[in-house]
Amino acid sequence: MIRLDMSKMGNAEVLAGAVNGRHTLGRLLAAAAAEPVLPEPVFLDFAEVEVATASFLRESVLAFRDAVRGRRSRLYPVVANANEAVRDELAELVGPRGDVLMACTLDAGGLVTKAAPVGELDPKQRLTFDLVREHGETDAGTLMRAYGEGEGTKHATAWNNRLSALAALGLVIEVSQGRAKRYKPLFEEV
Repeated sequence: MIRLDMSKMGNAEVLAGAVNGRHTLGRLLAAAAAEPVLPEPVFLDFAEVEVATASFLRESVLAFRDAVRGRRSRLYPVVANANEAVRDELAELVGPRGDVLMACTLDAGGLVTKAAPVGELDPKQRLTFDLVREHGETDAGTLMRAYGEGEGTKHATAWNNRLSALAALGLVIEVSQGRAKRYKPLFEEV
């Protein structure tokens, strides 16, 4: 399990400013440079952080998620233990962008609770996210056969695009099996 203490990464309990966010991004990328063998979450632990501004979060947390997921890493960034002020700032940041980020509570032993996306998925992505959760593990073809008619889709491509978008956001895990891809929830309880 990779757990990165954001107060140490940002060198403060109050994390503010775009410049500090970019410096923190560099430290986050260095700390997560090693690629794991299997998909796993990388927890950005805000337990010791009192406040984090939108500019800091944009330049560090969102940029980190985009960089890691953009390289198709097996790492899935998750905000952990953010207090209400930090969660509110995150929600204000991702809301207007139509963005979503996974968040949770993480105890000292690594037990994840209260895992939930911060932000709003569009209705088609939300449906797909819920179906992945419901199925436990699935692929575009399975979703097409089971729900294509009801959704008015004629090809698995629409489902594949939705699943890929959810994986790019770090909300579901993408598992390659040759040319085929299967998807499963990042956390079972979400």
